[in-house]
Amino acid sequence: MTKRESITRYNLIINKVKRTPCSFEDISDYLEKESEIQAYDFSVSKRTFQRDLNDIRSIYNIDIRYDYSRKVYYVDLDQSSEINERLLEAFDTFNALNVRENLADYIHLEKRRPQGTENLYGLLHAIRNCIEISFVHHKFWEDNPTVRTVQPYALKEFRNRWYIMGKDMLDNQIKSFALDRLTELDITRKKFGSAKDFDMHKHFKYCFGIISPNNTKPEEIILSFTPLQGKYIKTLPLHESQEVLLENEKEFRIKLTLFITHDLLMEILSFGDSVEVIEPPHLVDEIVSTYKSALKQYKQKHK
Repeated sequence: MTKRESITRYNLIINKVKRTPCSFEDISDYLEKESEIQAYDFSVSKRTFQRDLNDIRSIYNIDIRYDYSRKVYYVDLDQSSEINERLLEAFDTFNALNVRENLADYIHLEKRRPQGTENLYGLLHAIRNCIEISFVHHKFWEDNPTVRTVQPYALKEFRNRWYIMGKDMLDNQIKSFALDRLTELDITRKKFGSAKDFDMHKHFKYCFGIISPNNTKPEEIILSFTPLQGKYIKTLPLHESQEVLLENEKEFRIKLTLFITHDLLMEILSFGDSVEVIEPPHLVDEIVSTYKSALKQYKQKHK
């Protein structure tokens, strides 16, 4: 059996048990059906299945346990981290796309430039070992690229882009750099002390997106959505601070606690007339001003 078949089987077992606790017989039947679909042999003996559980624990850090009273296997969902979830999701996608047939008639992928993910492993190595990095960075709003030396602290993802967070040695400020605008990465031999004063989760706790403003406080933001749009917002919250204030046939109202940044402003504007900003007043004024400016632009061009 190939490595790919084994990893695929692990993934199938995890997905099956995550959906609902089930017996070994249920899992075995499921693997047989998937064998027919994917043209592989995923069938396992009970001894092989136990080895699989050990491998899953080692690779994914997911512990599939046995409930002797119900005679079923189950996953403790509290143990399943976001990274493990994304790992499983990525392999599901890889496995679906890595088939022999031509996929052009069945799958339509977004056309986009590479995200710079080829540097993820090297950057993680530098972060974990506190090694300075240097690279060429090209901002969209500047003509000429610049060479940066950075003490890398963490990686962050936002809107299908990856960013490296760290201290820019040019001015000793914590900044983010998009990997798709980063070239000529060099992992130097220069070590730096661990950034004990930087906590990524605390840094982004009240952020929507990648921008974390300095010397400002988060604000309470109240948004009112149409009932239909509210269904999407409820199932895919805008932020972890989201709190539902009102939900009825006329309105879906939420409260967020966030820094008001350009990223957040663009997100609110993306909902068009499906959202109304209730508070704070200065955010209402900024949204109104943006719409007025856009309307003025259209009036000038389409008289």
